[in-house]
Amino acid sequence: MKETQENIPLAIATVILGIVVGFSSLVLSAILDLTEHYFLNFNETNKIPVNISIFPIHRFASVLIGGIIATIIWYFLQRHYHPVSIKNALNGKEMPLRKTFIHVVTQIFFVGTGNSIGRELAPREAGAAIAQKWSRTLDSYRWLRLNGEDKRLLIAAAAGAGFAGVYIAPITGTVFCLEILYRRINARSVSVSLIMSVIATMIGSILKGFEPYYIVGSRDFSLLSVPLAIVLGLILGITGTWFKQGVKAASSKRATGKNIFWQLPLLSFAAGAIAAFYPQIMGNGRGLAQLAMNTTTVNSQVLGALLFGLVAKVVVTLFTIKCGGYGGTLTPSIAAGAVIGASLFLAASQQAPLMALFMLFEVCHLNFTAFLPLGIGVAISIGVSKWLQEAKASTK
Repeated sequence: MKETQENIPLAIATVILGIVVGFSSLVLSAILDLTEHYFLNFNETNKIPVNISIFPIHRFASVLIGGIIATIIWYFLQRHYHPVSIKNALNGKEMPLRKTFIHVVTQIFFVGTGNSIGRELAPREAGAAIAQKWSRTLDSYRWLRLNGEDKRLLIAAAAGAGFAGVYIAPITGTVFCLEILYRRINARSVSVSLIMSVIATMIGSILKGFEPYYIVGSRDFSLLSVPLAIVLGLILGITGTWFKQGVKAASSKRATGKNIFWQLPLLSFAAGAIAAFYPQIMGNGRGLAQLAMNTTTVNSQVLGALLFGLVAKVVVTLFTIKCGGYGGTLTPSIAAGAVIGASLFLAASQQAPLMALFMLFEVCHLNFTAFLPLGIGVAISIGVSKWLQEAKASTK
C-alpha cells in the first residue's frame, strides 16, 4: 500500500514534467533559431551549421554585440542571485524559477549570437528548475507529495529530459541522468528518466524533427578503425582530462561583479575577431565538428586549419567561462574531434563513457559497425583519464 502511494505521485510527476520540460526545450530551441535568424541571417541545419556567406564584419559585430548584451543581463541578474548548479539543486539548494529562466534564456541568446560555449546546459537547468518547483509546490498536497529521494530523481531526470528535448536524444538524456547526476541505476530510476526523456524528445521533435544533428552518412566502420581508436583513446583520454581540469579552473575563477563588464566584452571582441575569418569557432562548435566530419582530403593545409580550430575552440571556450560567461562544455567537447575522436574526448572531459558512446550514436545516427571502435576507444579514454586523476591526487 505504501509503495503504491509513493508510485502514483511519481508516475504523475514523470508524465507531466516530461510534457512541461519538453515544451521548455522546444521554446529554447525556438529562441535560438530566432536569435540566429536576426543576428546572423540564417537558419541553422545540419547542412548549414554556421553562416559562412555573410560578411566577416557581420559575424564580428554579432558576437561582440551579443556578448555585451549578455554581460549587462548577467551583471544585473547576479547582483542578488548566483546561478545554482544542477548538482547543488540535487542537494536541496533552491533554483529560483524566474531568475533561472532569465539565466537560461541569456545562455541561449549568448550562443545564438555566435559566442563560443555549449547550448546544452540551458535546457538541463530549465528542466531541473521546473522539476524542483513542481516538487516543492505539491508538498502541501498529501496525495501528490514526494519523498526526498524521489524529488532528487525527478530533478535529475528532468535535467536529462531537457537535453533530450533539444538534441532529440532520449537515450543520452536518460544516461546523463543516471551516469552523471543521479548515479543510482535501478528499475525505478531507469523508468522515470527514460519515460521523461522520451516524452520530451517527442515534443522537441515538433520543431526539430528527427534529422541527425551531425551528418556522417551511412559509412561503415571497418576493423582497421580499431587500431586508430586505441591510439586516439590514449591521446584524447589525456587531452579530454586536461580540458576537464581547465573547465574546473576557469569556473573557480569566473569573473563576477563589475569585473564582468570588461572581461566578457573583451572576450567577445576576441572571439568575434576569430569568427570573422574562421566562422566555425562560433556557437557550440557544431560548425567545427561538421567541418572535421566532412573532411576527406588530408594535407598540411587542411590539417593546419583543423588544428587551429581545435586549439581556438578550446581556448576561447575556457576563457568564455573564465570571463563570466555561462553555458555547456559537452558540445564544445564534440567539436574537439569528429565521430570517433569526439566520443573519446567527450568521455574523458565529462567523465561519462556511456553518455559519450550513446550520444554520438543518437546525434549522428551511426550504424552498428561503430560500436566496436567507439566502445574500445571510449574504454581506453576513460581508463587513461581515471589513471591521470588518481596519479595527480596521490601526489598532493
